[in-house]
Amino acid sequence: MKILVAEPLAKQGLEILRAHHDVDEKIGLKPDELAAIIGDYDALLVRSQVKVTADILAHATRLIVIGRAGVGVDNVDLEAATKAGIVVVNAPTGNTVSAAEQTITLMLALAHRTGAADASMRRGEWKRSSFTGVELRGRTLGIIGLGKIGQAVADRARGLEMNVIGSDPFVTAEQAALHGVTLVDVDTIIETADVITVHVPLTKGTRGIINADNIGKLKPGVMLINVARGGVYDEAAVARALVDGKIAGAAFDVYETEPPAADNPLLTAPNTVLTPHLGALTAEAQLRVAEEACEQVIDVLAGRSARYAVNAPLLTPETSRAIAPYLPLTVILGRIAAQYLRGGVKTLTIDVAGDLAGHDASQLTAAALRGILENATSERVNLINAAFLARNRGITVNERKTNDAGTFASLVTLTVEGDSGRAIVAGTVANGEPRLIRIDDSWLDMAPAPFMLMTRHQDKPGTMGRIGLMLGEANVNISSMTLARTAPHLDALMLLAVDDDVPDAVITEIRKNQAVLDVWSIRAATDR
Repeated sequence: MKILVAEPLAKQGLEILRAHHDVDEKIGLKPDELAAIIGDYDALLVRSQVKVTADILAHATRLIVIGRAGVGVDNVDLEAATKAGIVVVNAPTGNTVSAAEQTITLMLALAHRTGAADASMRRGEWKRSSFTGVELRGRTLGIIGLGKIGQAVADRARGLEMNVIGSDPFVTAEQAALHGVTLVDVDTIIETADVITVHVPLTKGTRGIINADNIGKLKPGVMLINVARGGVYDEAAVARALVDGKIAGAAFDVYETEPPAADNPLLTAPNTVLTPHLGALTAEAQLRVAEEACEQVIDVLAGRSARYAVNAPLLTPETSRAIAPYLPLTVILGRIAAQYLRGGVKTLTIDVAGDLAGHDASQLTAAALRGILENATSERVNLINAAFLARNRGITVNERKTNDAGTFASLVTLTVEGDSGRAIVAGTVANGEPRLIRIDDSWLDMAPAPFMLMTRHQDKPGTMGRIGLMLGEANVNISSMTLARTAPHLDALMLLAVDDDVPDAVITEIRKNQAVLDVWSIRAATDR
């Protein structure tokens, strides 16, 4: 087969490709030049500069796989690639060590005031007493997000004799302990850590995880580090806290806007160390991402699954007829189950009943895992890599089949279990549309909406009306509603489809109602 390398790639990666196929290196092609020749190739390798647009892909009549030597795939039109049956792979683990080392570097620079001391020296000054630092030994490092990079940071911090605490809803206490980490909640980290570093994807739930509301709870003298994603810290709030002296220092490698605007308050805030997104910019990381991307390209060309595919492959016609209508349903069920459980999932059991039981359920399982994991990892989760990511996070997966689906032709039921308890959600497809059928022991029939509000409440007259009034006063429109009761005047589950996210303040007010036992704001649509 023929492979086109359109950007500079480490020679070790090129050697991997050339050991199996014909390779052409054509660097600096203009878009029209790339479009003119892409039809001759089975695989394309890029980094970050070449834009693989829908127009270029329209000419890629032979292309099987696109390899991105790096993490982000913003320069590849994923939708167009998927529609064309082209697998896109990236290299998300090659920068783990480099990002962890950058985190430790910034932490040491803050503790020993390296940046400010260097700047002073270059001004011709010798002000030793102005740059008294602190030792990290014996201090507490709080890590929010214990994925690959978070764990690597923990390993290195233990070498500095730091106490390490961490928070991650998808990591067990036993897994954390393997890296010397005591598992706690985010509030404990905020209140007790001397140094805080965040290693999570940027989602609705993680945006501004350190913000104006909780900065006042930080331990005096705390240092903050961001080598994850711009936006996980409220940059303006951090800058104000630095000016006010509530924070001893902050080190940022990533920013909400890159490069940061000239008026970004971090640029003028005191006690900062700022670097231009260097977390993955080492010779070793560039080598590893090249090797990782090239190895996957070889796998795909050989008909094997790629370890880090970022889009779902096309289904075979046979599988498509039976499974495809249930894949979006099962992703939605996974999203609902994860949010309903309110905690890390340790076990997923998927029950496939009825006509579906006669088919391979592995893609349904992958779809469920995608829904459960997609907002808990910086890696893009899809039908290819979901099972791998689940194994890495210690999630046990069980598949069960039965021909008996009751009154339904087919039924998919997810049971998720974790430290916070157990949750059951089930659904089916009717007239080609997903239907939510069951939540725990409550049976209902509702089309899942992108935004939903769910309550468990005592079945008292007026409760539903009061909740509706609170939503109306907050300008939250209700598009549909379903109610399931255990028995009259006992308790009920109410599910509302709403047009927008319900504000946290409204959730708090609903929770104050004496008849309300619990309330959830559910997003059935993805953040990504």
